Amino acid sequence: MKKSEIVHRIFHDHQVLKPKQPKGLAFAPTNIALCKYWGKRDPLLNLPVTSSLSVSLPDKGALTSMMVIDKEDDVIILNGVPIGADTSFKKRTSDFLNLFRGEDSIKLHLDIQMNIPVAAGLASSACGFASIVASLNDLCAWQLQQRDLSILARIGSGSAARSLWNGFVEWHAGVSPDGMDSYGEPLPFEWPELLIGLLPISHAEKSISSRQAMLQTVNTSALFASWPRKVMQDLIILKQALHGKNFSLLGGTSESNALAMHATMLSSWPPICYFLPETIAAMHKIWQLRKGGLPLYFTEDAGPNLKLLFLDKDKDTVVESFPEVEVIQLFDR
Repeated sequence: MKKSEIVHRIFHDHQVLKPKQPKGLAFAPTNIALCKYWGKRDPLLNLPVTSSLSVSLPDKGALTSMMVIDKEDDVIILNGVPIGADTSFKKRTSDFLNLFRGEDSIKLHLDIQMNIPVAAGLASSACGFASIVASLNDLCAWQLQQRDLSILARIGSGSAARSLWNGFVEWHAGVSPDGMDSYGEPLPFEWPELLIGLLPISHAEKSISSRQAMLQTVNTSALFASWPRKVMQDLIILKQALHGKNFSLLGGTSESNALAMHATMLSSWPPICYFLPETIAAMHKIWQLRKGGLPLYFTEDAGPNLKLLFLDKDKDTVVESFPEVEVIQLFDR
């Protein structure tokens, strides 16, 4: 099935890109996966091998405004900088917009503001595509259900399926070949005492994209066969931890899941290693602090930066140990 067929199915073949107001505007938060998405059963439709579970960073993400322009091509501005027509970012974004244009020649001006580093393992593509879909929904007054918006965001970037909500979100892998059962769903848990700390290691663009690394891992890693079972077990445990607010269970399972994902990358060929020496040094420091009694855990995505998991009561100790950390409050208190 093609991406365009998904769009036609959601809109029932009606005209899609038909602006109803001068400008569309929407914000989408970035999300941090506690149980990772790694591996696709359908690379074209971004259908995952497994389900995944994340928590959103409510004030970190992408704000996209868009309006119709009388030009021959889309204009895309990212953090105040025009994106060149020959860049992969511009091509990927315009190709995504083409799904909604149909035979129309409407061109759009997109102004995307991100307050997170781009392509550094902080899910910039997830919040980017989620905000584009939500902004289209605003511009055209689609009034789609969040489930349909999640499916549309997913065909732009897999993790974008989780970036339409704050709080904890599960992305269902689904089993249908058309992917209509693969979407994000908010989970009914709040945990005001839970904090995340963004520990910057490097904001440089990563050497291999998540998309490419995922494909290489699936095709060459001897350890990948065990990954789906690991995820299935971790999802069950994480939901139990959320239900009972068992922090050590949540933190330990999240850290174990992240390390298992990176093990599949390290065992691929050629090996994929997102760790920098500073990443490994920070891991050892966290383990040493935990051995000394501090309940502190980490997770890591496809990039060198770590995200620390800890409770509000330990915030001062964590900040003292890692002065460069940016503490994120996930829920209102």
